[in-house]
Amino acid sequence: MRLFGRTVGSMRIVIAGGHGQIALRLERLLAARGDEVAGLIRRAEQGDDLREAGAEPVLLDLESASVEEVAAQLRGADAAVFAAGAGPGSGVARKDTVDKGAAVLFADAAVRAGVRRFVVVSSMGADPAHEGSEVFDVYQRAKGEADAYVSGLDALDWTILRPGSLTNDAGTGLVRLEAHTGRGAVPRDDVAAVLAELVDSPATAGLTLELVSGPSPVSVAVKSVAGN
Repeated sequence: MRLFGRTVGSMRIVIAGGHGQIALRLERLLAARGDEVAGLIRRAEQGDDLREAGAEPVLLDLESASVEEVAAQLRGADAAVFAAGAGPGSGVARKDTVDKGAAVLFADAAVRAGVRRFVVVSSMGADPAHEGSEVFDVYQRAKGEADAYVSGLDALDWTILRPGSLTNDAGTGLVRLEAHTGRGAVPRDDVAAVLAELVDSPATAGLTLELVSGPSPVSVAVKSVAGN
């Protein structure tokens, strides 16, 4: 098990949305450093991609699973990461069932399983009071409502990460990570790198952080917000 602040072995980390673009990058990073990683997926054919990344695929649909079914996959884990999303092509209904509902379910399951470290991939501008009726407006509300729910759970040592506009550019390893960064873009590679650091940085618990490309190496940026 990895004791926070120093490594004495590997962590077990369970990722919701295990086949997502950020999740696959994160799985590679965690597996490469020796962690045991499981990714929850909706379709069996996605499993090979996770295995290639070094993760264990777990077939479990968060839109239909019970809290206990999810908790069963989380028991014994050192950390959980919510990286699921309905995706840009989805409609209003799935913003509610995935971006909000699945996040709430995963958080409740983590509480039931006794997993305290909980990291959420949210969205810059997420706000439960966001106005508007377009799909993106509904998405921002759903993400905001999910964040509000997670941040109200005392049983979780949560950190919420809100990246800016995501790109597939090669990561630079240089970011700006602050409570408020202002709008900007960030490669998915760098988002995954920050998540890998956050999972192992419990001093960031209770923080909601925005992320864009910037001047600081990832490890320095994470230590800075953690007060180290």
